[in-house]
Amino acid sequence: MIRDTGLSSRIWRIAVWAVTILFVLNLLAMIASVLVNSFATRWLGTWLPVAYTTRWYFSAWEEFQLHDVLIVTFQVVFAVVIVSGLLGVLAAYAMARRDFPGKRLAMLIFLLPLLVPPITYGIPLATVLYQLNLAGTFWGVVLANLVPTIPFVVLVMIPFIEQIDPRIEAAARVFGASTLQLFVRILLPLLLPGMLAAMLLVLVRTIAMFELTFLTAGPTSQTLVVALYYAVFAAGVRAGQSIDAMAVVYMVVTLIWLVIALRFVNPTQIVARAKQQQAQP
Repeated sequence: MIRDTGLSSRIWRIAVWAVTILFVLNLLAMIASVLVNSFATRWLGTWLPVAYTTRWYFSAWEEFQLHDVLIVTFQVVFAVVIVSGLLGVLAAYAMARRDFPGKRLAMLIFLLPLLVPPITYGIPLATVLYQLNLAGTFWGVVLANLVPTIPFVVLVMIPFIEQIDPRIEAAARVFGASTLQLFVRILLPLLLPGMLAAMLLVLVRTIAMFELTFLTAGPTSQTLVVALYYAVFAAGVRAGQSIDAMAVVYMVVTLIWLVIALRFVNPTQIVARAKQQQAQP
């Protein structure tokens, strides 16, 4: 590949790098300010706090009932992961293995929750759940989060399924394998890396999902991100350091699961598999 070394190309690369570095530095500065303030006894008009303490974390744990919030968060997240994993893999298998009229249109409609902002369909969805007396409950929050996560699993799993030669399944059928045996002994071992990647990404996505959870959560079904929002904007006077401590807890929880997810899936893996599948005759 011949690389353009002209003046305009150099200016463009410098501009891209400058914007990227500025963005990263700004992001790191915001994270650092929240982290430092969460340990500060007092921080007004100086470059660094006067002194440091960990009492704001204990205060946030008690004031915002983080123990209960974290339990509800993980209950919602794991319920969404399991249900979306089961339904999403089955739907992805049907879309990958079956051809029918209007398949592309059906796929587009199915993936609409990933293409439009959650708030656009979150309000009517919450209205329906309130009419069914499900909003404000644990399962109402789970159902709302399933709307974007099932299509997400389908989108991730289709390339993994398409790369499996259908002749493997046909051979298993010839030797008398039932549908359950075919899935457990043949497909599951082959699809396990893709399923694990999809479910871990759904886990991270659900932890960070604010709009749908906010619209459907009740006092006993708030996840960590919704509880953080109420801590910031609810009536009453709260110490900024305590809120920042809660924000740090949220960042750490999300970061841990994101790091775990990235150990099992390469962000370019899905695109590479899709291109490889398209290149096959």
